[in-house]
Amino acid sequence: MALRRVFVDVIEGGAAVARGAQAHHLARVARLRAGEQVEVSDQVTAYRALTESCTPAEVRFRIEGALPAEPELPRLNVALAIVRFARFEWAVEKLTELGVHSITPLIAARSDAKLVQSAENRAERWRRIVLEAAQQSRRLAAPNVAVPTPFADAVQDCGSDTKLLAEPAGPPVASFRCGHETTLLVGPEGGWTQQESQLAYESGFQAASLGRNVLRTETAAVALTAICASCSGAEARR
Repeated sequence: MALRRVFVDVIEGGAAVARGAQAHHLARVARLRAGEQVEVSDQVTAYRALTESCTPAEVRFRIEGALPAEPELPRLNVALAIVRFARFEWAVEKLTELGVHSITPLIAARSDAKLVQSAENRAERWRRIVLEAAQQSRRLAAPNVAVPTPFADAVQDCGSDTKLLAEPAGPPVASFRCGHETTLLVGPEGGWTQQESQLAYESGFQAASLGRNVLRTETAAVALTAICASCSGAEARR
């Protein structure tokens, strides 16, 4: 059985420490106990470790050895239109489990103005969600969660070598070969405006489809990411 993975604040001198909200979560929610074997990560390197003490204020571990470095996989970035927060947060959790490198809350023309206005106040909650999901899925590091970003800024500042715009009229997403870094844009309820689509194409994005059915934003984001992650992983193993 795989050991649980824990993110810590610092690793030095053969010891690792978690404090604050992370320590509280480990002690009260995850019910970690002294003497339990775990894997700890400072989001750079992972180690095998033994839990020495565990309180809601501080958890201490003794490092027993570094784990083998994980192979570097192509990066997947997802810019996801802001939708109702329960659905958006479900998508954020699943995208983290699928291994995305970054998540950008996207302010699209058809995004709900009240949700956009409230989005910045949810940033800390979203970062907690990705932290917990990254540990649960045994990732080395959690993805970056960007600040809410206007559509034009997201597409014009994108430096990925593969750029895909979720669009039902496009070719199947599985027909694309993802490069070293891929960015996926997933729109809001009602889809992209003509102006947004045109700006994306002018910025090097290509339309990519999941079929003829109309999908919710969060469904499309997870499905697109799963397909791209699978294709990227297969390419990396060749």
